Amino acid sequence: MENIIIKYILDAVFAAIPAVGFAMVFNVPKFALKFCALGGAIVYTLRTIFLDFGIYIEISTFLATLLFGTLAVYWSRKYIVPRPIYTVAAIIPLIPGTYAFNTIITLVEMNSHGVTPEHIALFIEDGLKAISILGAISFGLALPSLYFIRYNRPII
Repeated sequence: MENIIIKYILDAVFAAIPAVGFAMVFNVPKFALKFCALGGAIVYTLRTIFLDFGIYIEISTFLATLLFGTLAVYWSRKYIVPRPIYTVAAIIPLIPGTYAFNTIITLVEMNSHGVTPEHIALFIEDGLKAISILGAISFGLALPSLYFIRYNRPII
């Protein structure tokens, strides 16, 4: 039990580092850097927990970004700051770089060594997984803001 908690804490710390780094690249205000770090840690840890429960990576990513998107809507209203200030930097640890890299490497191998059914299957599998994860991130972040904006406005 202690090993799992230490693993989650280390994952959270190492996910907060790139979130803060990209937040500084995107020129986020100083007071929001701690929220970007906390957001990166929360969203990555949530995805890891969902993956440990045996949920597929695409659905785990969607659920983690959905929960974080709801938290980001709350933060943006509480501190009167646009929501993307928190969310853009915080989702950087979730980007499927390995799957995208493997897709491109398989494409280069097909170009240089010839096309085989194994290459095609690997190319399609990794490419679809990368696209699915990116779609899960997009929808997970968009849905909470669409819901709260839609249902908090008066109907004329």
